[in-house]
Amino acid sequence: MHRLRWTIVVPVKTLIRAKTRLAAAAGPYRTDLAVAVASDTVAAALRCPLVARVIVVTADPVPAERLRTLGAHVVPDPDRGLNVALRTGAAEAVRLSPGTPVGALQADLPALRPAELSVVLDAALEFDQSFVPDAAGVGTTFYGVRPGVAFRPRFGGESRAKHLAGGAKELAVDGIPSVRRDVDTVADLLEALALGVGPATAALVPRLGLDAAARGHDG
Repeated sequence: MHRLRWTIVVPVKTLIRAKTRLAAAAGPYRTDLAVAVASDTVAAALRCPLVARVIVVTADPVPAERLRTLGAHVVPDPDRGLNVALRTGAAEAVRLSPGTPVGALQADLPALRPAELSVVLDAALEFDQSFVPDAAGVGTTFYGVRPGVAFRPRFGGESRAKHLAGGAKELAVDGIPSVRRDVDTVADLLEALALGVGPATAALVPRLGLDAAARGHDG
């Protein structure tokens, strides 16, 4: 059976704004961590067999260049908020490949596994619009629409409730912890490390002094 392949839109903040809640732990490596996490997210998405392309929306040339080398298609962020950035990426997705499904994926999923993303994308094709809540059950890590459906992301704050109110179907599928584990705090990062992060994030862990903490978290 032929399965539609998705275009995934990933918004990446300018580094001065990225991962501010990790500043105390990451210190001088905060911006490096933001780029590493985004790199692992994009690389994992590109390895997913149901993903045709990843469009990165950013105004920052540093992550733009890094993510472009991974194979992402990069477009400028109009800098009018997260949801405007996502709609900009979705418009580019339709231009590049009309008639294919479009999904938005948060850029802070360093433990993302391509197989788990495939489970989400398969499930999402059953509904006009759908989403995956974050691990806390308050925010959102993925939002997607079927071909021809208006792309109306409602990220920010209590976005799970916003997406539900907007008519999106919450995807209640098991076995996708890496898709739900976004990283905003040190506790989140330790949870991601316990799942197993990608190589770019893993390479930074010793410099952050979190390797011992991560071992304690596992045990």
